Amino acid sequence: MEETTTPENRSSETRLIGQPIARVDGPLKVTGRATYAYEHAVEGAAYGCILGATIAKGRIVEIDTAKAERAPGVLHVMTYRNAPAQPEFGPAVTPTVPEVFTRARPMLNSDRVRFYDEPVALVVAETFEAARVGAGLVSVRYEEERGAFDLSARLADAYTPKRTNAGFETDSAIGDFDDAFDAAPVKVDATYRTPYQHHNPMEPHATLAVWSGDEVTIYTSAQTLANFRAGLASTLDIRPEHIRIVSPFIGGGFGSKLIVHADTVLAALAARVLRRPVKVALTRQQMFANAGHRAEMVQQVRLGADYDGRLTSMGHDVWSATSSFEEFCEQTAVFARSLYAAPNRLTRHRLVPVDVNRGEWMRSPGEAPGMLAFECAVDELAERLGLDPIELRIRNEPAKDPERGVPFSTRNLIACMQEGARRFGWARRNPTPGSIREGRNLIGYGMAAAIRPNYIGATTARVAIDATGRVTAELDMTDIGTGTYTILTQIAAESLGVPMAAVKIELGDSRFPRTSGSGGSWGASSAGSALHHACNALKERITEAVRSSDRSPLRGAGGVKPSFVGGEVRLGDHSASLADLIGRIAPDGIEATGSVAAGRDTESYRTYSQHSYGAHFAEVAVDADTGEIRMRRMLSVIGAGRILNAKTARSQILGGMAWGIGAALMEETVLDPRSGHFVNRDLAEYHVPVNGDVAEMEVVFLEEYDDKANPLGAKGLGELGVFGSGAAIANAVHNATGIRVREFPITLDKLLPDLPVAAI
Repeated sequence: MEETTTPENRSSETRLIGQPIARVDGPLKVTGRATYAYEHAVEGAAYGCILGATIAKGRIVEIDTAKAERAPGVLHVMTYRNAPAQPEFGPAVTPTVPEVFTRARPMLNSDRVRFYDEPVALVVAETFEAARVGAGLVSVRYEEERGAFDLSARLADAYTPKRTNAGFETDSAIGDFDDAFDAAPVKVDATYRTPYQHHNPMEPHATLAVWSGDEVTIYTSAQTLANFRAGLASTLDIRPEHIRIVSPFIGGGFGSKLIVHADTVLAALAARVLRRPVKVALTRQQMFANAGHRAEMVQQVRLGADYDGRLTSMGHDVWSATSSFEEFCEQTAVFARSLYAAPNRLTRHRLVPVDVNRGEWMRSPGEAPGMLAFECAVDELAERLGLDPIELRIRNEPAKDPERGVPFSTRNLIACMQEGARRFGWARRNPTPGSIREGRNLIGYGMAAAIRPNYIGATTARVAIDATGRVTAELDMTDIGTGTYTILTQIAAESLGVPMAAVKIELGDSRFPRTSGSGGSWGASSAGSALHHACNALKERITEAVRSSDRSPLRGAGGVKPSFVGGEVRLGDHSASLADLIGRIAPDGIEATGSVAAGRDTESYRTYSQHSYGAHFAEVAVDADTGEIRMRRMLSVIGAGRILNAKTARSQILGGMAWGIGAALMEETVLDPRSGHFVNRDLAEYHVPVNGDVAEMEVVFLEEYDDKANPLGAKGLGELGVFGSGAAIANAVHNATGIRVREFPITLDKLLPDLPVAAI
């Protein structure tokens, strides 16, 4: 009785999927009843404060903890000298992609210092204040070694990694790029630089660890519970079944909460030593060194075209900083393999080791920095050709995936661009830079395309209905603010034909069935598809019981397919209340499970190229006297299959657009090349867009049901709002001023020297 939930097979009265329904967890959050990691309360909890290294490379020569140990309220001071034994960290490159998540990540296990602010001690006390005072009393003397920190000065030391993030091939080559580029009559050869960036979720990384015998419960902020549990099990050298991870609410993650970090490991170690619960939270400053970052990159984009604007060659080379002790290669050029047609193609990734902590997944890994550079280069090519940037992209629209050679499952990039142009008033754009003035302001328009691979992760869901008709679904899936609780409620309610009020979604507990978690824009499709299958399985079990039970009023009703609508089960001309039926035929309730396999393991993913698409438009005003850039308006037109909730989807794209503003105009973490220290490590100096920076913003969805993607027809969109939105802004700045800034962010000091003098 497998049923595919398409928009067509539900009447408007029963359709819940796609509706702009407010978050079901909203009341809990606005009333303070949603419990986040550090807010979990258990009796007798102690508090830990981490002390970080003040050098970036070297070793600890002496560490004196005597004063800290005598300080009032201090219970324990942990250093490499007395920390519990843990497995070695291991090689810089893990043998397989999953082991990136599951490898042991020991803390305080050596006198070596590998990066600035690496934990060198944990002070545990009765109160956080006492722990912080104690940490200040620990004295450490180091033997410092010379570190390597400057990416630009060390490009000659770049090497070729075996793979990029998620297992993508490091390089790709089709045709003869070099000869085709040399022969191209129109060329762009541009180098772009993107800086270190940091996630900065509103909720800092925090953990409460509680041991009971040889089992530990971890209350933390985690995007993927299964990976967290596996990584912590490897670190503590215990079986995963002895670890329970609880993470019902997460105050943002953006990729920074995909693996175990110092707060979790140290809290678990200290709680085991002290035999009492321990809480540890990273300060905002500590997060900059200990919770991942996006690496600094140098990108060379080379585009060759004929005079009609058709690409003959396309090359994208990336040099990225990576940690010297653990490799991370962001898949920065991979998107270009599917975006535009060109017979001769080349993409390459190279890494430069530096003495910083590991780079990690940051929202829109690969596409965010990659499209920021690449889509600016396409704009440069359009200008040299004298072509409208949209027309140039249309002329290079591929009929099938340019490198895989397989058809697209769906592709509506052109429709996104054309609809965006119509709504934005693109025809009013003056292609001559610096042509439009409003007083002191120079006005510019810019646009860029967006593409994002569609992923699905292995996921299982369990759903049950009790004797009163209440439905409960359980998954270890997480909600990082994206609306997962709400979307899953809609899916279950529509599938089972019950009101949303009758559905309870329980997430964020490793005791629940395993999912792929939140990240990579795969969460809603993966969890939603598994829940969809679970609901179908539950309906099959209910139908079997309804037809066979002596207590069923519908027993013996013909072989027609049942329908579950309006809280009733209907078989032909007969119907009965679902709650009444369950009470009669299964007073103990009925449950079922459903699963989906990882996308890469399915025939659909092998035979089709699956992506979401978008087009971003921006209008900026640049003060000709000061160089200040102000957003005036933005529009994003998104094609991401079926939209599961129009309200939460819009919120995600708006957030992505704001990230685009940050990447283009303000976000940059400065690494001191002398000390390896991130100097602007708080929200006062690491600038992100605030209300005054975000002007009029509009989001439009072009729904296109993709039956190759999953049973729901939906595709990932959570990160799509970031891709290309920064490039649209950068292109608008160029259109306003005639200045092409290739080193991001575009700050006023990069504009002032070349701004046109205002006419008197």
